[in-house]
Amino acid sequence: MTNFLEKTYPSIANFVYSYGWIEIGQDENSSSFIKAFNEGGDVWIGADKYESLDKALQDLESALCEWLKEVE
Repeated sequence: MTNFLEKTYPSIANFVYSYGWIEIGQDENSSSFIKAFNEGGDVWIGADKYESLDKALQDLESALCEWLKEVE
């Protein structure tokens, strides 16, 4: 059974199960709020701020959907 996050963000789910990982939140090394990585490094770097966590995840979903089209 597919859970809520996998239904809502299928590209993020595909990415983290098969290609890499994501990081959410601020840290001292980057101003970006949300990022995606694989063994080769940065796959995608989001904006510094979002009006909500859902907007950040929507932005990541869109970016990873495009990235997956290129690699699959």
